[in-house]
Amino acid sequence: MASRMNLSEEHDTQIKTVKSLCQNESPEPSCVSIKSDQSMGHPLDFSSGDTSADLSQKHKGPQSHTAKKKLDSIFKELEHKIISELKSFKRLLSPDYPECSERDRSDDEGHNRVREGLLKITLLLLRKMNQTDLADTLQTKLMSVYQQKLRSRLQDKYQRLSEGLSNHGDSTRLNEIYTELYITEGGSGEVNNEHEVRQIETVSRRPETQETPINCNDIFKPSPGQDKPIRTVLTKGVAGIGKTVSVQKFILDWTEGKANQDVHFIFPLPFRELNLIQKHLSLVDLLNHLHTETKELKSADYEDYKVMFIFDGLDECRLRLDFQNSRSLSDVTESASVDVLLTNLIKGNLLPSALLWITSRPAAANQIPPECVHQVTEVRGFNDPQKEEYFRKRINDPSLAERIVTHIRSSRSLFIMCHIPVFCWISAAVLERMMGKAESAEIPKTLTQMFTHFLIFQTKLKTQKYDGKYEINPDQARKTILSLGKLAFEQLEKGNLIFYEEDLKESGIDVREVSVYSGVCTQIFREESGLQLGKVFSFVHLSIQEFLAALFKLLSFSEQNTGLKNVFRSPMISLLEREVDKALQSENGHWDLFLRFLLGLSLESNQTLLQGLLRKTVSSSDINQETAEYIKKKIRENPSPEKSINLFHCLNELNDRSLEQEVQTYLSRTDDFRLSGVSLSAAQWSALVFVLLNSEEDLDEFKLSKYDRSEKCLLRLLPVIKASRKINLYGCFIGEEGWSALISALRSNPSHLTELGLSYNTPGDSGVKLLSALLEDPHCKLKKLELSNCSIGEEGCAALISALRSNPSHLTELDLSGNKPGDSEVKLLSALLEDPHCKLKKLW
Repeated sequence: MASRMNLSEEHDTQIKTVKSLCQNESPEPSCVSIKSDQSMGHPLDFSSGDTSADLSQKHKGPQSHTAKKKLDSIFKELEHKIISELKSFKRLLSPDYPECSERDRSDDEGHNRVREGLLKITLLLLRKMNQTDLADTLQTKLMSVYQQKLRSRLQDKYQRLSEGLSNHGDSTRLNEIYTELYITEGGSGEVNNEHEVRQIETVSRRPETQETPINCNDIFKPSPGQDKPIRTVLTKGVAGIGKTVSVQKFILDWTEGKANQDVHFIFPLPFRELNLIQKHLSLVDLLNHLHTETKELKSADYEDYKVMFIFDGLDECRLRLDFQNSRSLSDVTESASVDVLLTNLIKGNLLPSALLWITSRPAAANQIPPECVHQVTEVRGFNDPQKEEYFRKRINDPSLAERIVTHIRSSRSLFIMCHIPVFCWISAAVLERMMGKAESAEIPKTLTQMFTHFLIFQTKLKTQKYDGKYEINPDQARKTILSLGKLAFEQLEKGNLIFYEEDLKESGIDVREVSVYSGVCTQIFREESGLQLGKVFSFVHLSIQEFLAALFKLLSFSEQNTGLKNVFRSPMISLLEREVDKALQSENGHWDLFLRFLLGLSLESNQTLLQGLLRKTVSSSDINQETAEYIKKKIRENPSPEKSINLFHCLNELNDRSLEQEVQTYLSRTDDFRLSGVSLSAAQWSALVFVLLNSEEDLDEFKLSKYDRSEKCLLRLLPVIKASRKINLYGCFIGEEGWSALISALRSNPSHLTELGLSYNTPGDSGVKLLSALLEDPHCKLKKLELSNCSIGEEGCAALISALRSNPSHLTELDLSGNKPGDSEVKLLSALLEDPHCKLKKLW
């Protein structure tokens, strides 16, 4: 506030009018309304003394004299009103001015229009004088009634959070339980075609120090060295990672005056609600419809105020966002379909001064053209310390909390999944109940076991193993689970995470009986609250939907195959093999987690837990063993170790770790060249990749010579190389094929790599040109590059220097010794070192 007062004092020296106000200002702060007559000082007579030449003086006589007196009187009153308003503006900016409740609009329409007009002029002049902070403060302090109403409604809506519950009475204040999520700045905006659980597994290998964390409230602030203002932010994150909670906290902090107070209006426009609007309407009508407080705003006000739109859940959008062919629109009062309004807002045709925040799951993020996005951020969920903090906050008994944390850490797959806040909640709900009592049941170690117990607890379907009785009718529960499972499966096939009334009808669910489903399945299936345009339903998390879809597949099979036996082949094996093939054929890993759950549910031990739902077990150890052999066969046939990773998770669900154990023998060696002279099968190579990626050993630096200095070893271990920050490939005999594959792998995630050692290989000029394309990528963060004795000539050096000139801000060390750059390339290198943007400190 002191800085604002300094700005105000500058005005005293710059504007004579304001200076004259100071001479008549009462030193005491006033708490009266700025529209009140009590806030007006004595009028200043600007007409006293000599006045400017007046044409009316040419006409002498009583009539002209009377006219002049009347004109003087009118302007004196006008000056009086203007000065009074200016005095009230200045008083508002005083650091001694108390918070008052009397900032409401006057009942006098004319007075309001005068004040609004004068405010616009004052703000315009302040900004022209480069007093932007003071102008923003003044505009915020003169908040109108409808702004206050909007803030108040949003604060009431977003101040509470429900973990899996739709009942408002069971919610908790967001500020009491909010744990700061790990949000990182940057990202290429490219589509990741892996299942989101695989993406989480990849992220779990990255040290936090490598990326720039950013506070949720600061996403619109340019990073150091970035001059261009940020209009549109795209925030990515897998399902349940905390994107919507981040939006909720951002809005809540704004309503409570804690952050982003230069923004005058925030309008949340979630896609799940926009999907329901079928008619054509203008942007003004849309806002009036969803935020009724805006009805008093004039269309011109949207240009005058700083406005932010938040579009949460791009992946839930069922509108056709056609950025190429949709008609251009620049008038906020012109009607169009909702998709046309959105594309024009995002492209900047409509309200180019407005701020936009879009959240999305990674697979849908590419719907927004890159040129329309000025900053990409990613919500990473909980880091390792935050996972433990969550369980300690969530579980009251410290001793129990420690035991639960220890158990979660003992299972790599469970610990990785706890990056997702919703999964932490699921795990806490299950483990607190199972480990807090003298339960004889086995503590869950796999995803399927965890979700099976969660379903049992949350459907209140308690078997004899727990309470010795059924709390609800098993037949009713079975019917409910089957209906919800059918919905889960059919909508998973369509790629939908949220459902509308017509979706429920298609799956045979009566919308009028939804309370029955949410009653039986507390905290699993819910109806969204707070929407004005219709009903929206969802499962608590995508993984819950995938689990129920797998359970539906199993229950349906059980129904159709009761008593059916085939002496030649089990129908169950045929089903599981078909689903393995289906998952492998999916380009984006869409069915990966579904397959894990289905295979886990095929175990007799898990089916026993679900005896209230399954009338009979439909599997056996022989079936599981044959299925495991089929999966190993697919691993052998699949040339891509990366594509096979999910199959190893599937084997783990079937309790088969034989392939992992085979390669552990080689990994237990401590010397270099551990695989030299060893002939591994394709399945063993894939197992090696899986073990390395899922071990607790730090993969911060990858050294190929630890395993075998060969191109074959490089190609087989590319997924591990991609996950490493520092890569050492000294003298590894990498040829053209290996070089091309390596650069392609590194380009898929250029912001991850910090050091690359390629000395004593033979890429030649053609290989260095490929490397230069990586260095040119604005997301590349490479700091150290070693290329000594790599047969690089003039052409390769020129390409390398060109790349470094286009992106000079990260590389600090470059080793080119033992190569043959020409004289001209040496001069270019010297010039590069003189570039003020160049960060090179060591050059050989």
